[in-house]
Amino acid sequence: MSANRHLGRIISLQTLYEVAFRRECGEKSVSIDQVLQRNISRYQAELDDKQFIKKLVNGVNKDQTELDKKLQPIAPDWPLAQIAKIDHMVLQIGAYELLNHKDVPPKVVINEAVELAKAYGGDNSSKFINGVLGTLLSQIEADTKPKKSKAKSTKKK
Repeated sequence: MSANRHLGRIISLQTLYEVAFRRECGEKSVSIDQVLQRNISRYQAELDDKQFIKKLVNGVNKDQTELDKKLQPIAPDWPLAQIAKIDHMVLQIGAYELLNHKDVPPKVVINEAVELAKAYGGDNSSKFINGVLGTLLSQIEADTKPKKSKAKSTKKK
């Protein structure tokens, strides 16, 4: 399953990147569904979990603004609009999975994002991705921990 999901993440990255690139080049009518279907069809024989890919692509595409709002404060010295597009997409995919795919262990999500960055990003991309997603995971964990009650004791002396 993990090799299948790894391929699914590659297909998701390729799809999101192609759509973003084509839109930046002025192609307003590009269909994310058509690009996704074509990319899935290329690997039809190796894929078991097409739903995972569809959920990932559609989720990242729909939530890009919200994902960026969570990611930007973590890396204030690196505006997301100025980092390499592929790194930005890997961050969005990783963030989306951390926030929405509770069935996948967080360490697996981060490791997969680091592997995508090593394969498709620049020399320092994997370290940057690891740092940003690691910090996001720490924030998510801090937000989900139950808060300790600070109620004062009503014990009489």
